Amino acid sequence: QWFDGRLFESTGQVGTSGIREVDLKSGRVIRSRELAPPHFGEGIVILGEKLYQLTWETNKAFVYDWKTFTPTGEFTYEGEGWGLTTDGTSLIMSNGSPILAWRDPKTFAVQKSLEVTDNGTPVKALNELEWVKGEIWANVWQSEQIARIDPATGKVTGWIDLTGILSTLDRTGKEDVMNGIAYDADGDRYFVTGKLWSKLFEIRLKRRS
Repeated sequence: QWFDGRLFESTGQVGTSGIREVDLKSGRVIRSRELAPPHFGEGIVILGEKLYQLTWETNKAFVYDWKTFTPTGEFTYEGEGWGLTTDGTSLIMSNGSPILAWRDPKTFAVQKSLEVTDNGTPVKALNELEWVKGEIWANVWQSEQIARIDPATGKVTGWIDLTGILSTLDRTGKEDVMNGIAYDADGDRYFVTGKLWSKLFEIRLKRRS
C-alpha cells in the first residue's frame, strides 16, 4: 500500500507476520508491529486514519492507527482473508475465490458481493487487491498475472502479464508467489512484488503488440 508518500507492507507466516513502513529506496524497515501467533497476516489497506489488516485462517481483521500502528479495534468475519483494498468509501476484500466483498469500514459487515469473470468464466484465486484509477487490480494466486476488474460489473477488462519479471539472478530460492501491488496516485506509479522476493519493481504498462 502506498499512502501519504510512504510504502506500507504486510508480512505473512505464523510467527513472522506483521505490518511495517518501508523506505522505498533502500528497503529499510522504518517501523513495524508484529502480529502474534496463531495469526497469519494477509492484505492491508489504509482508509481515513485507520490501517486494516486481514488474517488468513483465523477470521480476524485488526485495525490500527496508521500513523502510530497503535491497535484500535478488531473484527470477526467468516471464511479466509486474502486481499484488501478500498474505493475510498468501503473496504473491498478477497478470500481466494472469484467473489469480492464490499465491507463497511465501521462494522466490517458485507454490503455487497460481486463475482469476477473473464469472458463469462469465473476467475478463481483472487489474491492481493489494489484500487487503480477506478479499477480493481488483483493478483491471481500462483500466477504472474494481474487481472484488471471493472468494479461495477466484475468483468475482467484486461490482463497485466508479468511473467519472468523476477530474473534468475534476483532469485534466492526462497521465493513464493507474486503477491503485491501498490499504486502511487500522486506520482502515477505502479509497484509490484511477491512473497519473499528480493526486489520490488516499479512498472510501466505497454499494450501487447
